[in-house]
Amino acid sequence: MNAMSSERLPAHPFALPNLLTYGRIAAVPVVVGLMYWQSILGGGLWLRWLALAIFIVAGISDILDGYFARMWGQQSSLGRMLDPIADKLLVASCLLMLAVDSTIRGWTVLAAVIILCREILVSGLREYLAELRVSVPVTKLAKWKTLGQLVAIGFLIAGEAGTRVLPQTIEIGIALLWLSALLTLYTGWDYMRAGLRYMMD
Repeated sequence: MNAMSSERLPAHPFALPNLLTYGRIAAVPVVVGLMYWQSILGGGLWLRWLALAIFIVAGISDILDGYFARMWGQQSSLGRMLDPIADKLLVASCLLMLAVDSTIRGWTVLAAVIILCREILVSGLREYLAELRVSVPVTKLAKWKTLGQLVAIGFLIAGEAGTRVLPQTIEIGIALLWLSALLTLYTGWDYMRAGLRYMMD
């Protein structure tokens, strides 16, 4: 038997996967604060790079917490609850700040609204189905959707600072955001269909 797979560590509030999730939640006000400092208070563009660096670390932690939880058998109800909450907090707060500083504006705000509405809808459906003791697993497409959102937001956080390195940074971010919004609609319909099926039953 593989020694790695045979070693099962207890899942407790301070297990490494949960600590990574806590860190991702703690990163939210830091990223928002840096973006606010740069765009609203007139700070230097280096603040966008710092915000992007912390955002990337938070995104990587999203991958690592699930990996470590499976590898060490530390999957827990707390982790399953907090992980999607951390993702939604990170995505929603960054989208709101990007709208406030006009990185996304006009029709592009609609893509952000679609993403936010879907997240609220899915959260409500999950809560409803949990009361029925029904679990709706996260699909691979939903995981790609989340990755697409994070990459799009990363480009947009870089914003004006990024355009000095890659002139089309904001345009790439906007294109990826719309692609994510389309995937969001599709995956949201999957969750809605599953929820409606149990409601009808």
